[in-house]
Amino acid sequence: MRRLRVSVADGHPTSPRMSFTFRSLTWSMTLVVTLILNPGYLRSAESSATEQTFQTISQEFVRAFHDANPLAGVALGWHQYDGRFVVPTAAHNAAFRQQLHEFRRRLAALDRTQLSLPARRDLVVLENRIGTSLLFADRFRWTERSPLAYADQPDISIYLKRDWKPLDERVRDMTAILRLAPAHFAAARTNLELRLPRPWIELGLLVAEGTASFWEKDVATEAARATNAVVRGEFAVANTAAIQALRDFSAWLKAERLPHAVNDFGLGREAFAEMLKLELIQLSPEQIREIARRELKAEQERFAEAGRELDPTRPATEVFLAIQKDHPTEATLVSDTRRNLEAIREFVVGQKLVTIPSEVRAQVKETLPPFRATSFASMDTPGPFETRATEAYYYVTPTEPEWSAAQKDEWLTAFNYYTTDVVSIHEAYPGHYVQFLALNASPASTAAKVFGSYAFIEGWAHYTELMLIEAGFAGPQPMATPPTSADRLRAAKYRMAQSNEALLRLARLYCAIELHCSGMTVDEATRFFVENAYYQEKPARSEAMRGTMDPGYGFYTLGKLQLLKLRSDWKAQEGDRYSAQRFHDEVLRHGMPPIRMLREMMLRDPALWEATLR
Repeated sequence: MRRLRVSVADGHPTSPRMSFTFRSLTWSMTLVVTLILNPGYLRSAESSATEQTFQTISQEFVRAFHDANPLAGVALGWHQYDGRFVVPTAAHNAAFRQQLHEFRRRLAALDRTQLSLPARRDLVVLENRIGTSLLFADRFRWTERSPLAYADQPDISIYLKRDWKPLDERVRDMTAILRLAPAHFAAARTNLELRLPRPWIELGLLVAEGTASFWEKDVATEAARATNAVVRGEFAVANTAAIQALRDFSAWLKAERLPHAVNDFGLGREAFAEMLKLELIQLSPEQIREIARRELKAEQERFAEAGRELDPTRPATEVFLAIQKDHPTEATLVSDTRRNLEAIREFVVGQKLVTIPSEVRAQVKETLPPFRATSFASMDTPGPFETRATEAYYYVTPTEPEWSAAQKDEWLTAFNYYTTDVVSIHEAYPGHYVQFLALNASPASTAAKVFGSYAFIEGWAHYTELMLIEAGFAGPQPMATPPTSADRLRAAKYRMAQSNEALLRLARLYCAIELHCSGMTVDEATRFFVENAYYQEKPARSEAMRGTMDPGYGFYTLGKLQLLKLRSDWKAQEGDRYSAQRFHDEVLRHGMPPIRMLREMMLRDPALWEATLR
């Protein structure tokens, strides 16, 4: 039955128009009274509108970014992107670059004072992602100047490492992607300029060789296990064409680009300073370089001090070489690493250093063959939105059967128990694996779980190496007082291993600035790693080469130093309420933002927010 609306004025039924007018007038009068009595109401409405606009932009950017990079979407666990790949033609690259600039403009137009603190965190994270992408696109001109933009693509390794659906279906997806490989490498030839940086060509050729071998051996072997003969046949055709296109691309690089190579690879001081600001670091490259020098000198003294404790008659570098002889055999590498990893986890839990949100262990496995040439040890976690293939793998790289006994022993020295444990701390407990578990368990938004700060992600893992040593890992057991001589020597060996890792990251920080701001050459950077991080010539050169195309690899150290400063300030703020576990849990529950943003979220005194480095 239709219900008549009654006017408050005279009790008679009103027409719809009369009712609308009366209600509009009543609402307007109520609003005026509300605004007079509560001026914050308008600000709240504006804030709500700004927040909603930001959330819309955030969702659009997450979708646009992964539409342009579907393999990254698959890695996150978004399987609507399965079987998809975008050929990086000049038109596609230009369109995506324009999208990035447009998203940056839209975010800059927002009044961030009207955003909630979590939204401001997400805004900073998005600005970091967009800004970093544009640095590579506009300053490095990555797709026009770097073979590395193409040499490892399309990267289908995720389809081998994780089985979120039956193998036949994953092989079909790989086939669909590999069919686009010839177009991908054709686009590379069209896009790449005549004069390319020599280190990038050399690295590109090395990576292309590894990718071709991966497709030819490992991917083909896995695809041969598919049960459907048609699926196997279609894959074989696509894979053969992809491998040929990649080998043709490598031959083209050698014949058409290597003879014209230049040594102009630097990002430039202005762009490097912009990269620091994207991490909310307001110091200049020169100021950061001075911090690197200071910390490097102090770390070299800590390394030397630990060496003197072990053997005062020999240089610390010789002492460190001697303790590297204490390593597993090729047969026990995985089992020893697995056993020690569990011991590290037990120490973290027993000392209440950080909450580990899951009982599920990281599985220790041998590094897959295609990645052995470039990986010592690595952590492979599922994407935050993966619901089926949720295993996490901690990979260690074994010896190769064809190596001589001397080569195998030399390789295993790098897996000495002290260094391997420090690396396990970094990669798994309480480093990247715990970081991943905490991120999944956190209330962080989709954007905060997808995009993160380089300095926070690697800074956390690097910080945990020192944090566990400080907490007494590998030192005397709690009940063993006073410590025995063996206790002290064992602790000194771990301090040397941890210090050696810190020296590497400090050398990276210094060389990143010099390579990109001051014209340091690859040869000069190589010598710096040899003389200051005590690396041998070959790995030192690899570090120098990486620095030419990864200007942010100094963020390991910058992130660690920022976390140490935040810890000191938060401890002073919390007083008796401070505990290591409370601090670390709080750090890990906000996503992966620049650490300056964490200061705003964790420190009550705004006067402390800008002092990000100790």
